[in-house]
Amino acid sequence: VWRFPYLCFKNGGGAFLIPYFLSVFFIGIPMFFLEASLGQLMSRGGIAAWEIVPLFKGVGYAGMVVIFCINTYFNIILAWTFYYLFASMASVLPWSRCGNWWNTEFCVDEFTNTSAIPGFNASLKTDPVNEYWEQRVLGMSSGIDEIGTVKWDLALCLLLAWVVVYLCIFRGIRASGIVLYITAPAPILLMIILLIRTSLLDGAAVGMQYYLYPDFSRLRDLEVWSDAGTQIFFSYSIGIGTLTALGSFNDFHHNTVRDVGIFAMLNTCTSFLAGCIIFCTLGYMA
Repeated sequence: VWRFPYLCFKNGGGAFLIPYFLSVFFIGIPMFFLEASLGQLMSRGGIAAWEIVPLFKGVGYAGMVVIFCINTYFNIILAWTFYYLFASMASVLPWSRCGNWWNTEFCVDEFTNTSAIPGFNASLKTDPVNEYWEQRVLGMSSGIDEIGTVKWDLALCLLLAWVVVYLCIFRGIRASGIVLYITAPAPILLMIILLIRTSLLDGAAVGMQYYLYPDFSRLRDLEVWSDAGTQIFFSYSIGIGTLTALGSFNDFHHNTVRDVGIFAMLNTCTSFLAGCIIFCTLGYMA
């Protein structure tokens, strides 16, 4: 969800939608159907399913390594989410103004009078949002040669993220399906609320125009097409064994074609909805 708007912004807005939807129909849907059907046919997970072609069983092991890295990476993002969730419960948002212990002398907010600061260099100014992220949340060091210390508040948020994941899956795939009845509709409902709110902001129409109006000259850039294909592999979880493992729980005569169509529609619509929210906000900020 969060990656799709970034790629749209990076690749010229609406121009990215053309290779994206082509990738959906020619890469995403066929590959999704292939992997889910393989798991359903073999009734095996991402490694054992490759017994159908034992020569390529190493692909299954490679997929497990990749998905381990992805899960670790996503849980770190989830830890940041918990961190900001807890921080937002303060009466004054800590990233809304300067003057905190983590801010530098170059921090400038709406209350800062830069003309009263002797020798102030405007080229070095930063905002409280970036400084909160870099100095307070991440605690960034001066370079790779300075490792720093463990940030225990962030480490506890990471532990909480792993605990939440464990509670969602420890009862098996059937219990996880029940959890999805809550975790799947909730973000969509939240995104609809955010879309209504952001669409009422000043400049939202400008952001939507940039989002939907294609710059066809960008289509000559191979990076745009590469990003579209990468996004499909990323959002559809193609090539890492996940779909094969999930498909193995289906009955042999289960209608996989229907599931693939529903998933593709929901996945694409959710990504498009997230793009609308982000670009309405960007139009307001501009």
